[in-house]
Parts: sequence; structure tokens; C-alpha cells
Amino acid sequence: MSSINSFFELFLDVWNQGIFGLNASEILIGFLIFLFFYVLRSFFARFIIRRLHNIVKKTSIKTDDIIVKVIEGPLKFLPVVIGFFLATTYIRINPELMDFIENVNRTLITIFIFWLLHQLIVPFSFLIKNFEAKLTTALVDWTLKGLKIIVIVLAIVAILELWGIKVGPVIAGLGLFGVAVALGAQDLFKNLISGIMILTERRFMIGDIINVDGVGIGTVEQIGFRSTLIRQFDTNLVVIPNFKFAEQSVTNYSRREKRRIRWIIGLEYRTTVEQLKNIRNQIKKFIDTDESFANDGSSYFQTGYVRIDNFSDSSIDMLVQCFTKTTDWDKFIEIKENLAIKIKEIVENEKAGFAFPSQSIYVESAPNDSHEILKK
Repeated sequence: MSSINSFFELFLDVWNQGIFGLNASEILIGFLIFLFFYVLRSFFARFIIRRLHNIVKKTSIKTDDIIVKVIEGPLKFLPVVIGFFLATTYIRINPELMDFIENVNRTLITIFIFWLLHQLIVPFSFLIKNFEAKLTTALVDWTLKGLKIIVIVLAIVAILELWGIKVGPVIAGLGLFGVAVALGAQDLFKNLISGIMILTERRFMIGDIINVDGVGIGTVEQIGFRSTLIRQFDTNLVVIPNFKFAEQSVTNYSRREKRRIRWIIGLEYRTTVEQLKNIRNQIKKFIDTDESFANDGSSYFQTGYVRIDNFSDSSIDMLVQCFTKTTDWDKFIEIKENLAIKIKEIVENEKAGFAFPSQSIYVESAPNDSHEILKK
């Protein structure tokens, strides 16, 4: 019986002293407090967000709706922070553990604050995107990614400072390490600088059709820190290092104001002068009167030319050059088709014909004496 009494005394002593001098009953109650807040975190977030949704519905601004949506994650984390704080406040903690628990509470609060700031960058991005006309879509995306990285870095620095880790010596050590890395990563920095120059100089933007000499032609899909992705017309994806754009000439077809049609039409040599003039005048009239073509004559790009250009081996060449008002590919090839059909109609109506490569062989009659020699 004395052994049982001794066991209960030891059990009560352990229960009262607990772990590291903490009362076991207080630990249990503190755990239940934390568990209660942890379970209710989703209900708490939904309750707050539902109330906020009802408020922002009364406004015509879309930004506040996005803010309410993105802060749902931090709001779910807030009850965890509060629950841990209340649980540790209820428990009587020894002075040896007090600093550690306080640092944990400060760390959780710091994570909540910076997580909230990180999420608020999303609605802030809609304000930055208003400057896409002056900047570029890729540069705006870079700015937003940079802001998110800055927030994450600041959060890490703040947490390290809470735990007594000095960031200055760490940064100095990373600086020396960075110099060593930079010597072996020159291409990486060269691509990064070239990418920044592409965005600041606005050489091309996402969606533009470009031709890089010696590389290929296609649509720009992404401008990254290190490389640019171009989708060729055969759907192949080409990854081009950014430094290539500093060394190769780039033609941006999306920046052109008009598209050019330039044909050399070969007419038969039997075509008369009158037919040539009529064909020329009718084609020129069609180009000048059709609204699809730029033809106000204010510049070289606004004038259509139809002229006899050359006497080739098998044809009389007529130059037809004009510019379409549209740069859209589908409309452009439709206009080209209409012009080709019209030229065909004009040539046929004038009873003329298109030339094709041919050779004429003339056989001269041999002298009479030559015939006599051949007979012998």
C-alpha cells in the first residue's frame, strides 16, 4: 500500500512540475486553447471575408474585391498566431524559456505581417499595370516579381534578427562568395543586363513577331531574366539567350505600319504597246481607288507604282508595287488574292498573255553547194 501511495505522490509531483518546470495541467489547457483556435481558423477567415465581401460589393472598384480574396491565407494564419500567444500566456513559463517563447510569438507575428504584405502585391499589380503603355508587360512582371522577392528577403532578415543572428556579417560573406560566383557566371549577368536593356529600350514586347538574324523568326512568348522564348510559325519553341539580341540585328515586324506587295509580272513579247499601256493604267487605277491600299501619295509608303520595268529574256516585265493599310496577316493575304485576281482579269480582257521561260530555235537553210557536199 505504501508503494502505491509513493507512486501517486510521484505522479502528482510530475504532474505539478511537468516538463521543464511547467505544470502538466497548464500544458494540457494551453494545448487545448491552441487547438481550439487552430480548428476555428477556417471559420474565422470565412466569417471575416464574408463580412468584407459584403462591404466591398457596395463599391464599384475591383481592387478591393481582389484584396479581400488574396488576404484569405493570412487571415487563416492569424488565429494560429493568436492561439499560440494565448496558450503560452496561460502557461506559467520559467524565465529560462520565456525568451524562447517570446521569440516564437514575435516570429509568428512577423510571418503574418510579411505574408500579408506579399499577398497585397497582387492587387497592387493592377495599379502598376496601368503603366504598361509607358513600360512593357515584361518589365511590369519583373517589377512585381522583384517586389515579392524583396518582401521575402526582408521577412527572412527580420526573423534572423529576432533570433540574434546578425545579417551584416552574413551579407559580407555572401558578397565575397558572390564575387567568386560572378567570375564564373559572366554569361548569366550578361544575359540579365541584356534582358534589362531589351525592356527599357522597348525593342520588342510579348506578342511581337520578330526576326533574329541567324536564329529564326517567330512570336515572342516570354522575356525572362536569362533568355527569351520565341514560338516559330511551325510551332517550335526557340530559347534565345538575351545577349544574342545585343550582337544580332532584330527585325520587329509588329512595329511596321503597312505591308508591301511587290510583284514582277512577265508579259509576252507579242503584247502590243497599246495593250501594255492599258494593262498598266487599269492596274494602277485599281490600286488607287481600292480602299485596301495606302494611296494618298504623301510618301513613298503611301504610293502605288505600276511601271514597265525591264526586258527579260522571255518577257516584258511590269513592276507592281503597293502598300496595304492593314498589317493583319489574314487580311493582307486576302488583299493580295484580290489584287492577283484583278490583274489576271485585266490581262485576259486585253487579250494579252503571261510569259513563261521559253527558247526559240531558228534553223537557217544551207547554201546549194553545201547541200551538194552533204549529198556526196
